[in-house]
Amino acid sequence: MSVKVFKFGGASIADHDHVRNVCSIIQSYGEDKIVIVISAMGKTTNALEKVMDSYLESKRKVKLLDLMQNIIESHLSQAIKLGLGRELLLQKFETFIAESQELLDVIDSNDKAIVYDQIVSLGELFSTTLVEAYLSLSGMNSHWLDVRKVIKSDESYRDATVNYSTSVPNIRNATTEIFTDSQYIVTQGFIASTPMAYTTTLGREGSDYTAAIFAYALDAGELTIWKDVPGILTADPRKFENVELLSKLSYTEAIEMTYYGASVIHPKTIKPIQNKSINLHVRSYINPKEEGTHITDQGLPNYPPIVVLQDNRLLLKITTKDFTFIAENHLSLIFSTLDRYRIKMSVMKNSAISFTLVIADPGKEKLKKFLEALGDNFSFDIYDKLQLITIRYAQKPLIESLTKNKVILFEERMKSTIQLVVRPALELKEKV
Repeated sequence: MSVKVFKFGGASIADHDHVRNVCSIIQSYGEDKIVIVISAMGKTTNALEKVMDSYLESKRKVKLLDLMQNIIESHLSQAIKLGLGRELLLQKFETFIAESQELLDVIDSNDKAIVYDQIVSLGELFSTTLVEAYLSLSGMNSHWLDVRKVIKSDESYRDATVNYSTSVPNIRNATTEIFTDSQYIVTQGFIASTPMAYTTTLGREGSDYTAAIFAYALDAGELTIWKDVPGILTADPRKFENVELLSKLSYTEAIEMTYYGASVIHPKTIKPIQNKSINLHVRSYINPKEEGTHITDQGLPNYPPIVVLQDNRLLLKITTKDFTFIAENHLSLIFSTLDRYRIKMSVMKNSAISFTLVIADPGKEKLKKFLEALGDNFSFDIYDKLQLITIRYAQKPLIESLTKNKVILFEERMKSTIQLVVRPALELKEKV
């Protein structure tokens, strides 16, 4: 049985018109059996993060249901516009919330990440319930699957590691049974669960990764990620003009782009599909007839320059106070501390007595704890509010254009890639 896997992000189901469009895209594939992985609607994840903050600020005294009313109503308003019954969906939403509340009530931990996952995961449960209900109303033979029943992970909340040895057979068994009676399976991206049934999340924007796990487990014929852009472009069209569509990418090039911060695909997506040579197709849900980008073993013979910009970067220089060389023991301490505080590096470089790294600004509190954990044997130089520019297949005029009126604080050059950490240069005020 050849199965396709589709992933639709929050923007693609932002309202009732978008949900109808998704339904139309799925229907255009005729008799194909499709696993449909869906994110939370629109800005729901952001709204749920605010709910979590309010819940913790109340010291868990306010019930989750009371804090969720606006989010519930926003989903029900879209459901009504789709012709769906309010009461049945409301009952399902309240059941999800009650289940999360039950877990929260027994959590004996001050770990904010555990609380985060039990609350923020509600967005995907709500969106998939609504979308599956509309597919059924439209006469499409669909089935709702709780992804937490099949994808199992460790207890690394907010960035869980998937247990493939358990999850793969779970997925195969569940989908085989469902596809005997249904053509479509609607399930959640981004979330999983521990062996003790606590909900975990796979990292922000992790729905792409969920879809890749399903594609891997099912030996899917194709994985399609539907986006609001024509495919993978040479730069972010919100920041640059004259960007080009990359019609083809190799797995290797796609991994490089995601590693360097390109946001079109979640960084963990490529490995599962590359392991089984599954075609990854990035297409536009706005113009679904366009070809988009194909990611396979074979890419383009020559790539144009590809640019990734990352703002709000922080450059940290760690220097030994006693002028001893930066050695394996120092690096081991630095890397283990980065891992403990879940701080991810973008670039690194070491010299005789210092180690320099570039990270997304983790905030004052986390940064302070990180530096304290490194101990008193180091001194630190910190530069914030920086921009990291990564250019693949760079050309000199492009580098000059991107660094005009900027001070380069850090530079790393490799065969096909240059990375520059910059900040705006001081400018004279115009005389009035």
